[in-house]
Amino acid sequence: MAFLSSRRRRARLAPELDDEPLRRLLKSLRATTMSGTIATADLCIAQMSRLMNQDSGDWDRRTHRLSVLADYLSESHLPRAWARREPRNAGALVLHAWTQLTRGRSQGRLEDTAAVTESCFRAADLAPEDPTPWVVLLGVSRLERRPQREVFGAWNEVLTRDRWNREAYLNMLRYLTPQEAGSRIQVLEFVDALSARMPANAPCAATELTAQVLQYQSVLARGGVEALVARNHWSLAPAAQALDRAVNTWVRPEFLRHAAALADLNLLAYALMAADRRHDARLAFEALGGTVTAWPWRVGGDPLTEFGQAQSRASAGL
Repeated sequence: MAFLSSRRRRARLAPELDDEPLRRLLKSLRATTMSGTIATADLCIAQMSRLMNQDSGDWDRRTHRLSVLADYLSESHLPRAWARREPRNAGALVLHAWTQLTRGRSQGRLEDTAAVTESCFRAADLAPEDPTPWVVLLGVSRLERRPQREVFGAWNEVLTRDRWNREAYLNMLRYLTPQEAGSRIQVLEFVDALSARMPANAPCAATELTAQVLQYQSVLARGGVEALVARNHWSLAPAAQALDRAVNTWVRPEFLRHAAALADLNLLAYALMAADRRHDARLAFEALGGTVTAWPWRVGGDPLTEFGQAQSRASAGL
């Protein structure tokens, strides 16, 4: 990942992060759909197909792009139209399934589980080496709180194709939390097993810190006295050590090179501010160059407002 200039820039929500071709596609989709022309669907499908053809074999980049497009198009007819027009296009099938999964997460259930899984299995048959159909199947299993045997089965299928797939590890982490289908002990065991063998700059490097932020936010959510002393979480050895490891490496230029590196730096900046480590947080904010992700900032309110206030406090050292 090419870090942006350390010069402070205006904060902006950018789900595409620093993926310039994806940014151009989102901008074009927005303009094209607003134009109301008869050939809108054809134009949009051609643009999406062109982008998906660019990331062939780069599973980290492909997963990121499909994830962003699925969020952006979750209420659009375009993914369904693309899948119907090109039923043997694995990318079209996965995007269609992923948009339905995204919509299902917001509603708490899938409208048609069988149709989603069928699209994924067809895509997996068409592109056996592609992990993204299995990423979506993992998300389906997680949403429906399937037994761990089934969830881990989908997770292993992803890892067979893309060993350090970020989306897969973060899905498994959240599935194993007490808020979903696991326990705090299972989260710790999962993170420990990963940390023992994962390269420090793997795409899933933020799994450990994500676990710590989720735990911190769960304390905040309880309210009362616990929320007032939630900052103490970051003085505990596991949380403090996770922060130390991240801040000592992630902010180095070119250390993190995966597609969602800026999302991980958002997480780091948030955690450092929660721990009141403002000098360290300033380094993370400088590396971000104003690129904001909705999570984890939205937990405190409007993401842009929360990010901007935190960045100002870090810069002032107050």
